Amino acid sequence: MDDYRLIADEIADAITGGRLRPGRQLPTQRAFARSRGIANSTAGRVYRELARRGLTTGEVGRGTFVRARQGAGGGATGGQVALAEPAGAPVDLELNYPTVPEQAGLLAAGLAPLLRADALGAALAPVGAAGTGAARQAFAALLSDERRTGGGRMDGDRSGGDRSGGDRSGGDREVTPEIAGEELLFAGNGRQAVAAALSALVPPGHRLGVEALTYPVVKAVAQRLGITLVPLAVDEHGLLPDAVATAHRTAPLRAVYVQPRLQNPLGGSLPYERTAALAGELRRLDLPVVEDAIWSFLRPELTALAGLAPERTVLVDSLSKRLAPGLTTGFAVVPAAMRERIAGALRSGGWTPSGFALEAAVRWIGDGTVAEIAAAKRADAVARQLLAREVLAGQRVRADPCSYYLWWELPAAWRAETFVAAAARASIAVTPAAAFAADPRRSPSAVRVALASPPLPVLARALETLARIARGTAEEWME
Repeated sequence: MDDYRLIADEIADAITGGRLRPGRQLPTQRAFARSRGIANSTAGRVYRELARRGLTTGEVGRGTFVRARQGAGGGATGGQVALAEPAGAPVDLELNYPTVPEQAGLLAAGLAPLLRADALGAALAPVGAAGTGAARQAFAALLSDERRTGGGRMDGDRSGGDRSGGDRSGGDREVTPEIAGEELLFAGNGRQAVAAALSALVPPGHRLGVEALTYPVVKAVAQRLGITLVPLAVDEHGLLPDAVATAHRTAPLRAVYVQPRLQNPLGGSLPYERTAALAGELRRLDLPVVEDAIWSFLRPELTALAGLAPERTVLVDSLSKRLAPGLTTGFAVVPAAMRERIAGALRSGGWTPSGFALEAAVRWIGDGTVAEIAAAKRADAVARQLLAREVLAGQRVRADPCSYYLWWELPAAWRAETFVAAAARASIAVTPAAAFAADPRRSPSAVRVALASPPLPVLARALETLARIARGTAEEWME
């Protein structure tokens, strides 16, 4: 019966209409059932439907709460939005759009030759998942250059100290071979490359291991593909290799998705020894792995999992963070044994790249624009982290000193959803931990703060406001 959906629609209308405010606790399911004169099982279906639409979040032992932000199209047809659109608040500390002052001029100069009629005509031709020969050569050179200039070293930390939890002096050059162009496939953006890899590797109804706190887009992709997410235990550095084996023993995994460098949202990076142990565990279990390297350009000295287990690793990356989100290209370094499956997923999903964007990227890589802007963003990220650490001194904040985001474990007086709602009242958007939790029943009282989008003076003021909110109570800020 669909009666529960009608009740869910009524509650959804109250939330989207503002009659149920963000942070408001709903009755227990038993109390809700009693007040409505319905069965407890029906009340449970109502609450699950509200959570599915992204309107509520549950905290084990504490209850169900109205979320701070709802996705477009709530009500009967609303679906959960996984951080896909800019926040409505004037100060967006939810999504990261890093820019540096010089990038527009550099990008414009690189595009100028492409505006000739002959070059433009070629750039507007359709391309497939394999891209073009020039694109494969350019992107292979980009990745190989980053590996060489980073050196695979963990003793060259630009922040003045090793924050990855390990050390490997002398570099890892022996495990970072040159990228070959034939290993590359292309997508319209990084999210599409991730979706294609998961679609190719994990059939509907099967299990994908992910970090317990993971990239929200992966949660949305898995839901659409009918993939079951299995949360894997993490610590301050990232994924625990033993967690993969434990989950696989419970019921077989088909693949693992992991962010070993600058993990989003926690910000940690696996030390070399942990990366090697993870590679060994995946090899022992004969599991393929999707390595998300979207932020790795900020720490090129860290060892890629793909460098240690290339035969089973699909390394997914994008130019969106290095350059700009509006004109981007996703790409993947794919083992030969998986190439046809993933290329087929890109074609069937309609995720192949734009020829114009691909040709623009080739020119920006070739003239040094990508390397120059990426270097400027590395310096910018360090400056923003220094600012955040100064303003949030005394708070339980975790972050890599070279990243564009931080993880904030909130004071005991706050729940994540209520803190997000209080921040929204101050016109600041931050992201609750529930957005990242692979298991919605296991969501810590924490928020992720993205540092990249606002100008530095605006960021400073926003962080100062958040610090004041954290030092207060929900009652003070939610009156």
